[in-house]
Amino acid sequence: MCRLFGMSSAPRRSRATFWLLEAPDNLSAQSRREPDGTGLGYFTAEGAPQVHKAPVAAFRDRAFAEDAAVVESMTFLAHIRFASTGGLEGVNTHPFEQDGRLFAHNGVIGGLDRLDARLGPARSLVKGDTDSERFFALITRESAARGGDVAAGIEAAARWVAENLPVYALNIVLTTADELWALRYPDTHELYVLERRPGGHHGDRHLDHAGTAGRMRVHSGDLARTRATVIASERMDDDPHWRLMESGELLHVGADHTVTRRTVLAGEPVHRLSLADLEPKAAASQKGS
Repeated sequence: MCRLFGMSSAPRRSRATFWLLEAPDNLSAQSRREPDGTGLGYFTAEGAPQVHKAPVAAFRDRAFAEDAAVVESMTFLAHIRFASTGGLEGVNTHPFEQDGRLFAHNGVIGGLDRLDARLGPARSLVKGDTDSERFFALITRESAARGGDVAAGIEAAARWVAENLPVYALNIVLTTADELWALRYPDTHELYVLERRPGGHHGDRHLDHAGTAGRMRVHSGDLARTRATVIASERMDDDPHWRLMESGELLHVGADHTVTRRTVLAGEPVHRLSLADLEPKAAASQKGS
């Protein structure tokens, strides 16, 4: 299953070291279940988006897997891809960038021909062939149609997909230089949020998150003094304040770190997919591991 990670320390920039896909002791033994791409997105002090990504698994690029980057930003977005649609190419590796925003998705959307038709001229935003990048283009189009309101764009895009296309999951994280949005829909995959006060639960700790599967680790000494909101596909430490997002919940972390949440999608997708409905490649990408 793809892994999502998003973090905001706005309005302050923080330094964080990311290890994606920590190399196991026996790389060859693990290689068959390593994923199809790893990516990290963040923003410069001037607000320019930066993306480091590669369509490789840890055993093929140990340096990238062990230490993706040491960076400073108000927002971060990381993704580990298990391909469901689209070839194993850099252009299909998350995060994606459009209109100065970064985006990553965990799930499967069907009916891509109908989605392409819905996009119209916005189809030109899509550089690869994934369902994820197409969904991002729909969000970008709907946001522009609403005066740049990203939350309204996410809601409109997700609602149209839920009402018109086959859906397995629409878990997303979207970031700008100083804002973050996350959506969980429906309840297929878990997506957790941690509103972390400075120093964490104990009040004097830096951030040092490690996923239970050993595929992602994040370290930031700055967050011993700075609050942060973290979004992740799994609880990444023993802090008791991790909260499972509700199905249909859209969460927003503003530039001043105000956190808001509301339910934007109620009920099931009209055409909800099960694992049995997916092609073998897509089904394999969505199983927990």
